Amino acid sequence: MIKVTLPDQSVREYPQAVTVAEVAASIGAGLAKAALAGRVDGKLVDTSYRIESDVQLAIVTDKDADGVEIIRHSTAHLLAYAVKELFPEAQVTIGPVIDNGFYYDFSFKRPFSPEDLELIEKRMNELAKKDFPVTREVWSRDKAVDFFKSIGEHYKAELIQAIPANEDVSLYREGDFIDLCRGPHVPSTGKLKVFKLMKVAGAYWRGDAKNEQLQRIYGTAWAKKEDQEAYLHMLEEAEKRDHRRLGKTLDLFHMQDEAPGMVFWHPKGWTLWQQIEQYMRRTLDEHGYQEVKTPLMMDRVLWEKSGHWENYRENMFTTESEKRDYAVKPMNCPGHVQIFNNSLHSYRDLPLRLAEFGSCHRNEPSGALHGLMRVRGFVQDDAHIFCTEEQISSEVQAFNSLLLKVYTDFGFTDVAVKLSLRPEKRAGSDEVWDRAEEGLREALRASGMTWEELPGEGAFYGPKIEYQIKDAIGRQWQCGTIQLDFVLPERLNAEYVAEDNSRKRPVMLHRAVLGSLERFTGILIENFSGAFPLWLSPKQAVVLSITENQAEYAENVAKMLRDAGFRVDSDLRNEKISYKIREHSLQKLPYLIVVGDKEMAVQQVAVRVRGGQDLGSMSVSDLIERLKTEVSQRQN
Repeated sequence: MIKVTLPDQSVREYPQAVTVAEVAASIGAGLAKAALAGRVDGKLVDTSYRIESDVQLAIVTDKDADGVEIIRHSTAHLLAYAVKELFPEAQVTIGPVIDNGFYYDFSFKRPFSPEDLELIEKRMNELAKKDFPVTREVWSRDKAVDFFKSIGEHYKAELIQAIPANEDVSLYREGDFIDLCRGPHVPSTGKLKVFKLMKVAGAYWRGDAKNEQLQRIYGTAWAKKEDQEAYLHMLEEAEKRDHRRLGKTLDLFHMQDEAPGMVFWHPKGWTLWQQIEQYMRRTLDEHGYQEVKTPLMMDRVLWEKSGHWENYRENMFTTESEKRDYAVKPMNCPGHVQIFNNSLHSYRDLPLRLAEFGSCHRNEPSGALHGLMRVRGFVQDDAHIFCTEEQISSEVQAFNSLLLKVYTDFGFTDVAVKLSLRPEKRAGSDEVWDRAEEGLREALRASGMTWEELPGEGAFYGPKIEYQIKDAIGRQWQCGTIQLDFVLPERLNAEYVAEDNSRKRPVMLHRAVLGSLERFTGILIENFSGAFPLWLSPKQAVVLSITENQAEYAENVAKMLRDAGFRVDSDLRNEKISYKIREHSLQKLPYLIVVGDKEMAVQQVAVRVRGGQDLGSMSVSDLIERLKTEVSQRQN
């Protein structure tokens, strides 16, 4: 008898070999219909997979994350099938799953048009409705190479040729289409019901610019129609909130070809930046950090000692002067170690927290640049904590509290935590890694946090905690991080005098809350759709006169507000008040303050808040108190 143990630990017995689909059917007709794949002893397999010995089995449906990924993978193959039917001359290359969807790369003699995408999507729906079985076949490598060459699929043949000659090749067939793939796939095309093609982009074969440029068709696929509709709505919202568009509309910043990946900050954008930086500066000061400043450019010798020259050279901007090679710093860590090393420290000095709003430059590929989100020149709210091993847990707890407070103040209360553990290639002994990983776990437990562990995702020099914030439309952004480093202090010879007068290496904690200030500013612009809370808003209010008769009074009101510390303009133009209100509303100012003869006579102001709510008339002193309260509470 073959014993199959299910996730609820119940056991089913079968007298002979049985497929995953047959196990699902023996449990119930509903599960048999819903089954997309199986997980046998932890490995994803097709429903046609034969079980020939005792196993642990989970039936995968569209309610599982794995099930949705299989739907997307299978939809990529359906896309290739439809393209080949409509455009037989096209060659298919690769088509993986990506976040929220998939893509497939094609070689074709002309660009695909929007009309082509409509035709392809229509044919995909027709093929799905035919409910072709999707079956796996195993061929020898050489047979597969010969077959794909014979049908003109030279890219597929090249991929298969790279497989060792003694290995078999996994292929999947649906209808008249056959493709190279490890699988698993849905049992039939009828399982693919909710998908949409999104766009076409260029892509180089094997990601190499020296190779032919292909056409990449992107699509999205889901288990339920309402999930896809929600995703498409999110994309629509994201387009409205695009920080590049809002940056132009609100006159915050611009970028241009003469400085790729660098930002030209306009007065209002730089005011926003300063609110963020000064808030962080005050917060760091309150939490025992000492601010430092390190050189923008340092000698190659230092970068060789730190390991960056060997491992990061292609991403560094370099120059030469007087026969010495220099690199513009891509990160601040080596400079902070130099400050630590410049004097002899005792264990009593630890932990030592050094912070810097460090200007860094990285030679990112031009194709990867994306507004403020991916730049070549950026500033980090960077800090490094030099401490003993015994202080790791308490320092991580303190950082965790600081980070959550900052995120809350900026309006982000949904924070996901990931703990990245030792990679295969790493420095340090297993004993050191055991202590480091458990130290981070202990700190997270003590902070009352829940987290997901990511085996193999840590840096080579130590494990790290990463923090992801969720914005107003549900997107997640990885910003904060704290990383344990036993390696750099060793490479750069950092040491302190221990209690027994011996010399010991400090542990180095690399940490950032916001990460790149440019990127975080972009996230804020999109999160608030440019309608910043009062405490962050570059311009907090504008005083509008109804006629020229109130010009002097309006300017006096504006001065009173500026003297109270607020960022306020006045608009005394001889324009209709409705025109002024509309114009400043489009700039998303938190407060519009209107003064006419009536308000001037009683020395008051009429107040409107963003969104059109009319607060009526109030004294300037009452308005100032209202604004102070709102700013102090950082209402978002």
